[in-house]
Amino acid sequence: MLGKKRKIGRRLEEISVGEKLTFTEKIEDRDLLLYLGLTDDANPIYLQHDYASQTPYKKPIVPNIMLNGMVSSSVSKYLPGPGSHILKQELEYVKPVYHYSTIEFLMEVIHVDEEKHSIEMKVQATNEENETVLYGQMKVCPPYPLESLNSKVLENF
Repeated sequence: MLGKKRKIGRRLEEISVGEKLTFTEKIEDRDLLLYLGLTDDANPIYLQHDYASQTPYKKPIVPNIMLNGMVSSSVSKYLPGPGSHILKQELEYVKPVYHYSTIEFLMEVIHVDEEKHSIEMKVQATNEENETVLYGQMKVCPPYPLESLNSKVLENF
């Protein structure tokens, strides 16, 4: 990694109120099974059609925390991007998301706080019927400017 150019997301001063990011995720069996396997979550509401058919949902649903992961990864990948992380997050899951759904996410910057080196964003996700399935807000720390490699920086290695 030494000497390699690292891709870093947008710095605080490059972000402004009103910026938006939209992205779409299709929920596939492969992704669900991978997630459930990694978390060792065998909740029957996520997997078993016979069980889910006897609930108000009528069919298996996607774990809400998996949707949360999609939001989190968009912060790491796109807005602000690599080097950023979520400081606070409040999401409400208002409708269930079913297997094979296509979900459209919308994130919008609503506040830039230079003093605290953070931004606040609204988050909303809708299903194919344009129904809101998730909404909320989060506070994100954009990447910090990098120092050039010198002996002080290398002390951490």
